[in-house]
Amino acid sequence: MQSDRIKLIHRGAWAAALSLAAASALPAQNRLVLPAGSVIIVQNESALESSTARVGQTFETRVVDTVGMDSYAVIPAGSRIRGTITFAQPANRQQSGVIEVNFDRLTLADGTTFAIDGRLTSTDVAERRQIESDPNARVVLVGGRGGVGAAIAGAGSSSRPVSGILGALGTLLSQAQDVRVAAGTTLAIQLEQGLVLRGRGRLRATEGGLITSAESIRAAQRALAQQNYYRGPINGIYDAATQRALVEFQYDKNMVATGNLDGRTAQALGINTSTGVGGDVGSGVIGGGMVAMLSPEEASLVRRNAQSLVGRQRQELSISTIGRFDPRRAYAEGDVELWFALSAFADNASLYEQLVRVAGNAEGSSVAGRALIAAARRVDAAFQRTRSSSTMQSAWATMRRQLGTIDNSYASGAF
Repeated sequence: MQSDRIKLIHRGAWAAALSLAAASALPAQNRLVLPAGSVIIVQNESALESSTARVGQTFETRVVDTVGMDSYAVIPAGSRIRGTITFAQPANRQQSGVIEVNFDRLTLADGTTFAIDGRLTSTDVAERRQIESDPNARVVLVGGRGGVGAAIAGAGSSSRPVSGILGALGTLLSQAQDVRVAAGTTLAIQLEQGLVLRGRGRLRATEGGLITSAESIRAAQRALAQQNYYRGPINGIYDAATQRALVEFQYDKNMVATGNLDGRTAQALGINTSTGVGGDVGSGVIGGGMVAMLSPEEASLVRRNAQSLVGRQRQELSISTIGRFDPRRAYAEGDVELWFALSAFADNASLYEQLVRVAGNAEGSSVAGRALIAAARRVDAAFQRTRSSSTMQSAWATMRRQLGTIDNSYASGAF
């Protein structure tokens, strides 16, 4: 790490790093995080039948409605999500057929693919209650029941062998019929982990976008509580209890019971999302609660440029690589303060890069992004208290533009 800082002091590496940063900032479309728990409605392209299904068999589904966030489409209608059969049991004289499927890949129309972690869920309120009664249960299709050619139920445990599924289903197997889900059947996929995506064109007024800002979630929780759907804390967190309340409300209002807080649901709840509690309901805008993060490559670039800034400031102050001050020089407090602030920011940028690379928790990465912006604001304040060189100011301005990918308002703010 120390050798990287020393090498980047050289003027050639400094110029190259800034050029790369500027080029990266040009197409700065926001990364948006589709939160864990979000439900995507799809239609399967081929039939699923427990009499012929085999473990490892894959099938394709197509996204029915465009998924949008922050007034941008992130998953266009027609995108594909791949499913994989992870358990299959044909019907016999005593038991119904059973199929378990998971969803692991999203493919957009332009061929871009994303690894996802999705499981089957239901928009039927009774099935959803049964599934969510045990968050660790495996979700399966059971023959002979349900409107999709099979019941959707939670059974067994994700930590137990597949053989435990049949024992956990009990009387649900009593119909002794195979699962028969026809091609074109509408299914619901629930994300187990947040998914980082780019905005891909503006949403049209007829397309409903997800609303994820804490202010909007709090407003929804209040409205749901007033109508006796929600009994949890008013905390602005899109958790299982909030999703469950939204499912119940949507079902009673004859809406597709996804559990998502979208524009139509917000309107039905009477939430005014056009005045700071989210966004324009018609266009699906998510207002100021947008969750965005840098890609690993962009995070790496921020870290490298931050380290280079530290080296440049140390060089301008004539401070050695081991921290020895020049005894012949008088140091201004503001100059040293800027060096300290930049050093802290570089350390924070390194931590942020590590968090983004290991991912796993999109919400945590978003919190880390806000913390990185807070560290950048401390550097802004330090710049205000010293007369830094034009080179340093220009380099930091480039950095601020790149950080604007995390927070739109930051890059356009005062410096």
